[in-house]
Amino acid sequence: MASKPLRQATSGRERASDHEGFLRFQRYKWLKIAVVVSLLCLFVYAINDVQPKPNGGSIYGYITGTAGVALILWLSMLGVRKRAITPGRWSLKSWTSAHVYLGLALIVIGTLHTGFDFGWNVHTLAYVLMLLVIASGVFGIAAYAMLPQALSANRGETTQIQMLDNLRMIDRQLNEAAQPLDAEGAAIVRMALEDDPFGGGLISRLTGRYNRCGTRAALAAVREHKSRQEAGADPLDHVEVLLERKKSSLSRIRKHLRYKALLEIWLYVHVPVTFALIAALLVHIVSVFYYW
Repeated sequence: MASKPLRQATSGRERASDHEGFLRFQRYKWLKIAVVVSLLCLFVYAINDVQPKPNGGSIYGYITGTAGVALILWLSMLGVRKRAITPGRWSLKSWTSAHVYLGLALIVIGTLHTGFDFGWNVHTLAYVLMLLVIASGVFGIAAYAMLPQALSANRGETTQIQMLDNLRMIDRQLNEAAQPLDAEGAAIVRMALEDDPFGGGLISRLTGRYNRCGTRAALAAVREHKSRQEAGADPLDHVEVLLERKKSSLSRIRKHLRYKALLEIWLYVHVPVTFALIAALLVHIVSVFYYW
């Protein structure tokens, strides 16, 4: 009889854990561990009376270096760990939380390992690569904390496919509206129809700025053309309305793609630089023991 309340309490804790983000996992368990480890490293470094202060070649340096390398190799296994979904203490959420906070603790461990002795060599290169990996990871955390909500708010009730279908529908309407126009009016519409609305490369996608947007240029041309005409009915009125709709639709889709790119771009830095870091660490270790 006593086991039933225990099972219920355990089940309740598991349900509560399911609603926790990986940063707040088990009341910031891994943050507390990372802080303790960092403070311990700082304390031992501070009370060490050896002059000059410990560096990578001292006993303290070997201990922090070994711990740092082991930690980096373990943290790099997160991608492999994602392929195995298991609950409990070593759930993916717990592993990700440890990845974040212990990764930040590497700043302290790695810096103390160097003994603040930097130069133009592979040892400093490994340290710089480590900081770059951590910085890209911090960007990724910030992106996943803020962008999904903005992505959802921009998309509303529609999907990416529906937004693209709406854009194609406007293009068909523009094509039909261009049929009765003169050569100049048809050329303006072609400016919007033949332009690649998502061209401009990675920079345009990340910034959301498409300086050569054909739709925006066509809309400006329509208004300039209408300003030269006498007041009255103008077949370009309908074209102007459609171009306004296309401009608004493009703005929404481009913002959607920008948010998605920002969610993914950090990985194109984080993962390759992690492999570069491991390679630099290997050279660092071999050179240290070769000249030891």
